[in-house]
Amino acid sequence: MYAVEEVAELLGLHVRTVRGYIRTGRLKAVRIGKQYRIAQADLDELTGRGKSAESAPAGAPQVEVSSIVQVDGIDRAAADRLGTLLLAGVNTGDPSHQLRVQTVHDRERNRMKIVILGGAAATADVLRLLEAVLGGDNGLLVREDGDG
Repeated sequence: MYAVEEVAELLGLHVRTVRGYIRTGRLKAVRIGKQYRIAQADLDELTGRGKSAESAPAGAPQVEVSSIVQVDGIDRAAADRLGTLLLAGVNTGDPSHQLRVQTVHDRERNRMKIVILGGAAATADVLRLLEAVLGGDNGLLVREDGDG
């Protein structure tokens, strides 16, 4: 059983984000007194770890990559655009190589975290896409008021 703080540390997320997942039912947790506890199975369900072993052929090696990307200095509107672009790219690929991608924006710190779970090659493709978008002068991350 993990505490909320431990789950936040493991996933590289803010404690408030994990509590939000619990409140919305995205992450199952048991309340003990004033604290929540999260079972390993429920954490695996959130991250999708338990599902990949069932879908692969018997005897094939299992490779899954977990990546957390942090983007600093990004406002909410740009984070929404970037998240939409990533999710559209991931969801149009081959269903047998499907990635799980979650995005979280911390408005106070102007920081975005992107959690990517899946195969190595597909994860590498998403990371290359992120590098191209974030490193390019494409106007995607320019703020609405023009202060980019």
